[in-house]
Amino acid sequence: MRQSLSTVAALLALGALGLPRPAAAQSPAPPAPADVTDTNRPRAVPGFDPAALDRSLKPCDDFYQFACGGWLKNNPVPPDRARWGRFDELAERNQATLRDILDKVSKPDAKRNAIDQRIGDYYASCMDEAAIETKGVAALVPQLDRIGSLPDFKEASVFIAGLGQDGLSLPDRDYYLKDEERFANIRKQYPGHVQKMLELLGDAPDVAAGEARTVLAIETALARAELERVKMRDPANIYHKMTRQELAALAPAFDWNAYFTAAGAPAFTALNVNWPDFFKAMSELVEKTSVDDWRTYLRWHAVHDAAPLLPAAFVNENFAFYGKLLTGAKELRPRWKRCVALTDQQLGEALGQRYVEATFGPEGKERTQKMVAALEAALKEDIEGLAWMSDATKKQALAKLAAIANKLGYPERWRDYSTVRIVRGDALGNAERASEFEEARQRARIGKAVDPKEWGMTPPTVNAYYNPLQNNINFPAGILQPPFFEKTMDDAVNFGGIGAVIGHELTHGFDDQGRKFGPNGNLSDWWTEEDAREFEKRASCIADEYSSFTVAGGVHLNGRLTLGENTADNGGLRVADMALQATLKERTPPLKDGFTAEQRLFLAWGQIWCQNETDESAKLQAQTNPHAPGRYRVNGVVSNMPEFQKAFACTPGSPMVREPACRVW
Repeated sequence: MRQSLSTVAALLALGALGLPRPAAAQSPAPPAPADVTDTNRPRAVPGFDPAALDRSLKPCDDFYQFACGGWLKNNPVPPDRARWGRFDELAERNQATLRDILDKVSKPDAKRNAIDQRIGDYYASCMDEAAIETKGVAALVPQLDRIGSLPDFKEASVFIAGLGQDGLSLPDRDYYLKDEERFANIRKQYPGHVQKMLELLGDAPDVAAGEARTVLAIETALARAELERVKMRDPANIYHKMTRQELAALAPAFDWNAYFTAAGAPAFTALNVNWPDFFKAMSELVEKTSVDDWRTYLRWHAVHDAAPLLPAAFVNENFAFYGKLLTGAKELRPRWKRCVALTDQQLGEALGQRYVEATFGPEGKERTQKMVAALEAALKEDIEGLAWMSDATKKQALAKLAAIANKLGYPERWRDYSTVRIVRGDALGNAERASEFEEARQRARIGKAVDPKEWGMTPPTVNAYYNPLQNNINFPAGILQPPFFEKTMDDAVNFGGIGAVIGHELTHGFDDQGRKFGPNGNLSDWWTEEDAREFEKRASCIADEYSSFTVAGGVHLNGRLTLGENTADNGGLRVADMALQATLKERTPPLKDGFTAEQRLFLAWGQIWCQNETDESAKLQAQTNPHAPGRYRVNGVVSNMPEFQKAFACTPGSPMVREPACRVW
């Protein structure tokens, strides 16, 4: 069940810059890994796997295929997945660990503590398909009743809270507005899906068909008002501070005071309206659209959001559209995986405590901290040596680098879920109460100081992030494992894996958008005009390079959408290589698996991005994902690096020698 983002869209950015809506908030997450049984546990994989190579190719011709060809051949996309890569291998191992924890604590036991009772009963309720079938849509009825009693919008109502930058059900505005076949085909089939879901809710087929047309019409109108995904990346485009009076004048058809009061927002006088044109258009839509049509729209979103925890007929229809059609997955993932994911999503720091106890030791954290220090030193050296940057801007860049805070493993303070009421046997009710808890927690932060120690990912997450508003990097325990990091592996592989990822997150502080924030996280311009022009020239080189790459038979990547991630990839691997050289201190370690230390660094980088994907998913990701596919995260980077070309003795004119090369950091 998706966490509602209406509060984030209209309320929570008060006094802070609202960030672009993540793709996952609008499009369904790809289905989870293939099933794991107790007798077939996910295998542990090393940080570098010689068996994953394809030695029939030369590394200078297609390095991604050389590093990953064996893996690609032996790891087709599982039927319940749309994508399958090394990230997913690790995520599956973590998920099996979480399942073990949840299976144990879900057994009724008077001796369970509050944390175990809460996560255990949530998981058990999600797994109880019989209870879900028996309840039917009963848990959704109160919400549907509130929608049914919606008053005239000229008198305002809290229930319009769902209308905002997250008011669409398809993955992106282009699915509503563009005539390309990949968009038009989905748009053509979307009303049929809405109709089927509303029929399951009890509406007659002819009524549901008309309701589906209404939903498409409203969402299309909202899509026209939305800011394009690429423009949402620019913080200047999504920062428009207004008073409450100015908001009321901008969108007068909606009683914002009544909304803020009903939503439980604390007192405030100013707010950030991310994209004013959207709210202006929304106000006009409110004025000209009937209350009955708004009821239809809200009923659809209620059943759409609740679908994962409704009876099987809803689950299967939801998967048929969002899983099969949109991403190309063939099978619904096993229920236990869906329930593990939901528990992690909604009670993540409670479950995370148990995960950390089971998996994360002090040795790994200590070695990771040393790597972070080495990467920061390398980035400092890189900045100091930039010929195109003036001393004035370098001084500011180094001050920002020195101010970056590092958070590794798990939070210092765990989130308190004691007010979340978990009722065994009430899966949807549990999810709604957990969502209400999170929304209330977010609202309570309005007007209060930012807590830099708070985490935006749960400890088991196989990912990492840089927060420009807090100027910190965050590495959950979930990613500090093979293939990214292995305590027994040589430094070269660890620097090519987690080291390059650390470098990637550090570089985000200086990518095309991160560079617009100062050391304290405030939006500020610390660049000279000439240095800014030099940066943009180099960034455009990277944008053009990645826009030339295609997937799924000719769909081009959007180099501007992926620019931040591509800049971070290119900078991250370069500073990882610098850090490795500094760590080796001119030592030349013996060959290992037939490769030098520097070659192993590049091979480790290549292998963490091994990935197979359905064509449907590749098209969807090209439209919505700010990250490039694995093949181009590898080849796009190494082809820009003289260090790679030297390590593998690539000659001029080789496919992995880009001339002229692109480089920012």
